[in-house]
Amino acid sequence: MSKLNWSKKYIILMRIYVLVFLFCFSAIGYSQETEEDVVKKAVNDFFVGFHQKDSVKMQHSVAKDVIMQTITKDKQGRTYVKTEMYDDFVNSIISIPQDAVFEEKLGELNIQIDGEMSHVWSPYEFWYNGTFSHCGVNSIQMVKLDGIWKIVYLIDTRRKENCIK
Repeated sequence: MSKLNWSKKYIILMRIYVLVFLFCFSAIGYSQETEEDVVKKAVNDFFVGFHQKDSVKMQHSVAKDVIMQTITKDKQGRTYVKTEMYDDFVNSIISIPQDAVFEEKLGELNIQIDGEMSHVWSPYEFWYNGTFSHCGVNSIQMVKLDGIWKIVYLIDTRRKENCIK
């Protein structure tokens, strides 16, 4: 009888081991990073560098010939596209006084991927020293170069009203 009990215990123990193994294996399968996660991380890395005024971190996130543009309005209210050289953009960021606090609060990232190209669309709010400055949308084009997602084109809108929360 004790032999039978031991066999039953062994079978139950083996079933538990198999279930634990299958659970762990399935959890590992689900924890793998998707391509969308990698794109999102690349965008977030750029903005971490931006907030830290870290030109090296920002440079790691962009392609060599990145294009940066803003859709804005002139004093007469006419819409135009302003192109900014990347180096001028970086210089403007790193020249912000050390005691100044700025944050571009990104909304949900809408990411589309086709092979080696991705598009990221995200509403944002920009805050400077705790005061709302402006809002808009970032449209970011990325290309996977040598296995790394890089920003090749960033265009944004800027306004002070009708902000998307």
